[in-house]
Amino acid sequence: MTATGAVWQNWSRTVEVQPRRIERPATREAVQRAVIAAGRAGLPIKAVGAGHSFNGIALAPGVQLDLHDLGLSGDCAGGLLAVDAERRRVTLAAGTPLHRLPALLAPHGLALTNMGDIDRQTIAGATSTGTHGTGGSFGGLATQITSLTLVTGDGSLLTVSDTENAEFLPAARLGLGALGVIVDITIQCVPAFLLHAVEAAEPLDGVLEDYLRRSAAHDHFEFYWFPHTGSALTKTNTRLPADSVRAPLSPLARWFEDEVLANGAYRATCAIGAALPALVPRFSRLAERLSGRRDYTDASPRVFVTNRTVRFREMEYALPRHAVPAALREVRALIERRGWRISFPIEVRSAAADDLWLSTAHERETGYVAVHRYAREDPAEYFAAVEAIMRGHDGRPHWGKMHNLDAGTLRDLYPRFDDFRMVRDRLDPERRFGNSYLERVLGP
Repeated sequence: MTATGAVWQNWSRTVEVQPRRIERPATREAVQRAVIAAGRAGLPIKAVGAGHSFNGIALAPGVQLDLHDLGLSGDCAGGLLAVDAERRRVTLAAGTPLHRLPALLAPHGLALTNMGDIDRQTIAGATSTGTHGTGGSFGGLATQITSLTLVTGDGSLLTVSDTENAEFLPAARLGLGALGVIVDITIQCVPAFLLHAVEAAEPLDGVLEDYLRRSAAHDHFEFYWFPHTGSALTKTNTRLPADSVRAPLSPLARWFEDEVLANGAYRATCAIGAALPALVPRFSRLAERLSGRRDYTDASPRVFVTNRTVRFREMEYALPRHAVPAALREVRALIERRGWRISFPIEVRSAAADDLWLSTAHERETGYVAVHRYAREDPAEYFAAVEAIMRGHDGRPHWGKMHNLDAGTLRDLYPRFDDFRMVRDRLDPERRFGNSYLERVLGP
């Protein structure tokens, strides 16, 4: 299906574009035809997922590919193309949203090894930008890929796996959309499991002192710190077998705490804080007092994922894990020194080292520090100052979030940066899948 271009915006409303035309292919052959036609017309072509990247990585000024219909025809169920029960692997259409996966995997007794706290992204968009959850022994979502199929710059299909075109796999599993259009992805799953979740407010200084130990000792540990307070909201999730006893939150408690307080009331306080910044510290301290302990056990997706409806902007940096406590202390001192009123919390997570060439956790145990601003507030000054701190600790920016780095700087942060560029030269020599963001971060 083809349509004339309308203005497209990402979820955070930080970028927009009016494509020359929009294609909605339902088959891989239709994707091939679209790529070939765009090349003949001299137009760049980009696949767009759910628009959850905070920068311009998905901007498509030429032809925009909407892949949500891909793989939905025929016998496949909601984007699930194949299941290898023996090896616990599933093949998914690229445009399949993450929030659809629990229902697709449950009949087969499977689950994703790890998840982030947002599930609105598509599987191809999430893996291509380096989406990750938390867990010192677990990699990001892209590390779970065992194979994928690309439509390359000349319109041909290329299967990349550990047995076929394996030399491309470390680049293609986290490819920024620069190597081609992904049409399907095979994910290594695990048997379905439960998570025992413990959420509690604790003194920030103590959490920072113990961050390295807890990140290593617990399956999934993270915390949030609301500026202007002395407390951190810690979240510790322990993996349990699927046949363990469940003790989920009651529907009423989940609705009130996650929807009424965390979304409805929080949206109101952010809006008031944007208009009257002097009130922000009071609101933050109120949130600190209201943060009680929660202890529950449920299926892993219901614990990993949180529904978030308050619109915001985000910058996240990956640091050598040991540097996280010092970096956060510097950010705390920065906020106090500048007198800023920051209504959104700072989030701290972790991930295991991996071998993906452009992974933010490439070859090092990693900690993540994410800063946010409410969508009605200008994040530029805050983000730039925090970015300077993160760069001082050898930080790498999240590919799908806001940052100011370019190829010249990023090359020094990634030992295999030029190897990735060589793969790009082979698969897309004419830069049919390029845009202004990719030119900035990868070079021409």
